[in-house]
Amino acid sequence: TLVGNERDYLLLEYRRGDKLYVPTDQIQQVSQYTGGSIPSLSRMGGSDWTRTKTTIRKEIQKIAQELVVLYQERESLQGFRYSPDSLWQKELEESFPFQETPDQLIAMNDVKSDMEEGKPMDRLVCGDVGFGKTEIALRAAFKAVLDNKQVAVLVPTTLLAQQHFQTFTERLSRFPIRIAVLSRFLSVKQSSEVVAKISKGEIDLVIGTHRLLSE
Repeated sequence: TLVGNERDYLLLEYRRGDKLYVPTDQIQQVSQYTGGSIPSLSRMGGSDWTRTKTTIRKEIQKIAQELVVLYQERESLQGFRYSPDSLWQKELEESFPFQETPDQLIAMNDVKSDMEEGKPMDRLVCGDVGFGKTEIALRAAFKAVLDNKQVAVLVPTTLLAQQHFQTFTERLSRFPIRIAVLSRFLSVKQSSEVVAKISKGEIDLVIGTHRLLSE
């Protein structure tokens, strides 16, 4: 209550018990922390928060500068120019048991266009679960294999590696594509055999976890 008027407030707590009451009509000035970790609280009016913002601002500027240099380098580099879609590529895509969504078709065409352009590829495909990202990756991987490239599909979990291995195997079963999986589900002996086949070029497409990034 302020001067006889009742209002609703949002209570913000700082370090050492400092408190700030924010009127609900100004709540738009408060935003949720989304840093991914548990932050340490600062004192109200202290210099901690100012120092933190200054440090982060400098780090962001450094990253931005590095990105500018990176993209300048990418523009001057020559990448591998993949061939236009073959009959096999069209056959694979026509065998898709579902109707593609408009967004899915746009993403697939953009990815394949990137591959045929001849510049180092840099495309991120985003979509919720069930929106068909795996099919986009599968078609791109198949297109690369048809141009005599070995393809590695990196996934975050062992379970997902197994699921993708099953999906890729089923979808590509009619084509002479050699597919393998590399994850913790394999024994040491099995993993060694897969790695040996990859190094000899006897595997066209391998699906695996971070194990793919090891020596």
